[in-house]
Amino acid sequence: MILMTKRKIIIFDRNAPRGRSLADLLEPLTGAAVAAPSLAGASRLALEDPEAVILIAVVGPLDGPAARLLAGLKKARPDLSVIAGTRLSDPGAAIEMIISGSLDGAVSPDDAIGIFTAVRGEIIKKNLEERRDLASRTLRRMKVERSRSHRHTRELEEIYEATIENLMTALDVRDVETFGHSQTVAKYTEALARLLGTDDDRKIEDLRTGALLHDIGKIAIPDAILNKPGPLSEAEWEKIRLHPSLGFGLIREIKLVPEIGNIILYHHEHYDGTGYPRGLVGEDTPREARIFAVADALDAITAHRPYRKSRDMIGARKEIVRNSGIHFDPKAVEAFCSIDLREWEKIRYETTKQIPITEEYSRLIHKVKK
Repeated sequence: MILMTKRKIIIFDRNAPRGRSLADLLEPLTGAAVAAPSLAGASRLALEDPEAVILIAVVGPLDGPAARLLAGLKKARPDLSVIAGTRLSDPGAAIEMIISGSLDGAVSPDDAIGIFTAVRGEIIKKNLEERRDLASRTLRRMKVERSRSHRHTRELEEIYEATIENLMTALDVRDVETFGHSQTVAKYTEALARLLGTDDDRKIEDLRTGALLHDIGKIAIPDAILNKPGPLSEAEWEKIRLHPSLGFGLIREIKLVPEIGNIILYHHEHYDGTGYPRGLVGEDTPREARIFAVADALDAITAHRPYRKSRDMIGARKEIVRNSGIHFDPKAVEAFCSIDLREWEKIRYETTKQIPITEEYSRLIHKVKK
């Protein structure tokens, strides 16, 4: 049986002993049942006591002052269940009041089982209404919280994206010659990943982010080495080779997804094990880093550098194919070769058309540094 706590049943019966008996009978249903000495007193108690939930009024025929009082009470407190104990030789008046909402039920005053059943039914109904209201309030609160959560999530995503862009801008400011490289290679990586069967947009976005951040470790490399016009010494190359590990250390505390960290840490590993920082062989290198390696090489080969001329897409493809199984995963090379070189040219053009030429950018940065 469902027990309502802190709820009260009010009983009025002209037959006082019967009223007290009803109170004893019904008290276990809510924990409190009070027999009032008059109908007016019972009505006043029902209006004033917020714990009153049910009024049982044993009255005569449902007409005249008693009926009007009960109807007025129900109107004043629509949450109160009003059950009339009346002789039902003529049920018409009771039925009319029930239909109009002035009563919740009518039973014979001598039918203790009927009264108990009617009261119990009202208590169960009220409990269900309370649970419905609680569920409704909870649902509304959850909707509000979800809306706030969505806004908060979007704000965090915007902060996250802005942080990445700022990090890459900071890197580009230091390494003028590779300005725009990260954006271009990110697009190449996305295209290669889709060719190799990755169609999950979330995964693609993670690969794109990893590609954007792949050289973030170069922030820790001295300018004198990073922008040195001539060949690097072996000691300088040793410092350059630290940038994957340095970059991974920089982003590890941000707790980015593994795919992003794998590209940053392993993008200079070679398929034959001659790369760095760990000399991983074959598929020991994470798949996303193997995909990125081809994209990175494509951009590096076709980009202008002070120490060498750029090559066209045909030359880049020859170089990448020549190093299949050596520097690059043969599956990634095969995927690269599966589409026309004009498609790769288109990706490069769409990515770099908004980027100023190197000479203009270089002048701007030197002006800022002064």
